[in-house]
Amino acid sequence: MSLDFRFAERKDTKLILWFIKELASYEKMLDEVVADEATLEEWLFDKEKAEVLFAMEDGEEIGFALFFHNFSTFLGRSGVYLEDLYVRPEHRGNGYGKAILKKLAAIAVERNCGRLEWWCLDWNKPSIDFYKSMGAVPMSDWTVYRITGDTLKILSE
Repeated sequence: MSLDFRFAERKDTKLILWFIKELASYEKMLDEVVADEATLEEWLFDKEKAEVLFAMEDGEEIGFALFFHNFSTFLGRSGVYLEDLYVRPEHRGNGYGKAILKKLAAIAVERNCGRLEWWCLDWNKPSIDFYKSMGAVPMSDWTVYRITGDTLKILSE
């Protein structure tokens, strides 16, 4: 396996959106993607609210991870939250997903973060098994809550 990594640059915005749509299609959620290039460019590169890491094989982007920092009050330090991890189907089974997670763990350690976290869809058994095989522990005592759209606007008033 000859895998390299590089952080995304502004010029990669179109490619980032392509990877997001590929992932959303795999997750059967493509109809929920409302992000566009202008929005991604603003939030990733102008506001610097998240980072994208590309996995590269022979100079070609074959996977990506989009992540950002969160904060643990109990640990008193930041963590890395992995929002999206995706390896193109034709490149799966080569250890690239594990390599991406190892790279993210190295980034977390280098930045003195206290943890690396992500969510996984309940039906995605191959990914769940993969994460558990690396020592990841599901947080079964916690339930994710979300407020979006009109409900978010109403709450803010």
